[in-house]
Amino acid sequence: MAGTTFLVVRSVVSDPSLRERFDHWYATDHLPRAVAGLGAEKGWRLWSETEANVHYAVYRFADAGRLKQGMGSAPFKALVVDYDRTWPAGVTRTREILTLAEALVPRFRSS
Repeated sequence: MAGTTFLVVRSVVSDPSLRERFDHWYATDHLPRAVAGLGAEKGWRLWSETEANVHYAVYRFADAGRLKQGMGSAPFKALVVDYDRTWPAGVTRTREILTLAEALVPRFRSS
């Protein structure tokens, strides 16, 4: 997994009345289009347990080059426009690009 790169999108749904609509839209529309449009290997959605109004989307790529290629594509640009049009108020987002430094898998322990 060395070189594996992740795009993390953190959305803050500041208006609680928008959460259900946002959740449905992200699950049924945005996440599937983002995984396909960016060329991600996999995508996840998560709601924060420490900040109830914070949503994360995580997209995995083989390396930073593949992510950069995806972010330069027409489908990615269309996703950004769609997000901004769908959520002009009540939801903000930031993006972070992370490259895996290490992964540790615990070994089985017998008792």
